[in-house]
Amino acid sequence: MHTLTANCAAIPALGFGTFRMPDADVLRMVPHVLKLGLRHIDTAQIYGNEAAVGDAIIASGITRSEVFLTTKVWVDNYRHDAFLHSVDESLSKLRTDCIDLLLLHWPNSGVPLAEQIGALNEVRRAGKARHIGVSNFTVGLMREAIRLSDAPLVTNQIEYHPYLDQKVVIEAARKAGLAVTAYYAMADGKVFQDETLKDIGARHGKTIAQVVLRWLVQQDGIVALTKTVSETRAAENLAIFDFELSAEDMAAIHALAKPTGRIVSPAGLAPSWDVAA
Repeated sequence: MHTLTANCAAIPALGFGTFRMPDADVLRMVPHVLKLGLRHIDTAQIYGNEAAVGDAIIASGITRSEVFLTTKVWVDNYRHDAFLHSVDESLSKLRTDCIDLLLLHWPNSGVPLAEQIGALNEVRRAGKARHIGVSNFTVGLMREAIRLSDAPLVTNQIEYHPYLDQKVVIEAARKAGLAVTAYYAMADGKVFQDETLKDIGARHGKTIAQVVLRWLVQQDGIVALTKTVSETRAAENLAIFDFELSAEDMAAIHALAKPTGRIVSPAGLAPSWDVAA
């Protein structure tokens, strides 16, 4: 599996996301994708499936040290003591003593960012997380988190797909040495009706999903999360490292972005988003 390096962390460039995935599908699909060769699994406290993810990794027969495991602390757990307790619960559910990448899931102005970042660093110092980072952070929040953190942050996980221009955040992350982990790559299914993506896929003999995932990982410093409950599609989604999009292909996909492209912006969680110039 291809990896990229961000602030000394080696992160597999393609991950398997488990958002809104019931336990039965987690227990079926996670062992399957691991046996196919994928080595990056992404979950979160709020997904409610950490225990299933932990069981699935063990059931796969793949050694735990070979799997890059990400989880995220939910906003209700950002106070120091609750934070530490929630991480211990996550470790127990995931059946591991160390998470490879631990993220703050969303900004939460109700708890000082210094307290959140302090707890994140404390967990890392205790050996319960190898690497730390953030998710859904704007450029300003990301810079402040970096300033407050003793340990380097390695990623900002954000919504990113062909219809959403995220160059402002991506460029700031690159300058700071962070990767950007892209979720909602398929734009909640919207990509599958796109004629531009169909044409590019036809020229390369690839599916639209493969084109979109290739577009993501072909960009410097981008990790792509894929998600499916189909064994056949899982195998297809992993087969993106045997072709390359041309500069014209890449530009055509970037050109699909529009001001109304954002899909994930929950009230009470979403910050004031950065806007591309």
